[in-house]
Amino acid sequence: MWFLIIGLVLLGLYWAGVEPVSAWHWIWIALPFGAAALWWTFADASGLTRKRAEEKIQERKRARRQRDIDALGLNPQQQKRVHELRRGDSPAPVKGPRRRDPSL
Repeated sequence: MWFLIIGLVLLGLYWAGVEPVSAWHWIWIALPFGAAALWWTFADASGLTRKRAEEKIQERKRARRQRDIDALGLNPQQQKRVHELRRGDSPAPVKGPRRRDPSL
């Protein structure tokens, strides 16, 4: 993606006539587009694109399962806390917000 962005910026500068870029040969302007095509070909051939897509799908599955488990009340940590509250045990103290000392 970065190669494509760089190529578009260089192409825009070339067409706008910005001096350092407009003096370059056209091959230097087209080079980032070729590099982008090579990168995408490599990423697809090596499985990098598929691996990233599968990781994203697995993460969404994990989050959905965790959300469903929590909604059904099957989360062991949540059950332990509910059991402690029903039994009357005080859970670990939760610190409240810190207040400023008015004498300061």
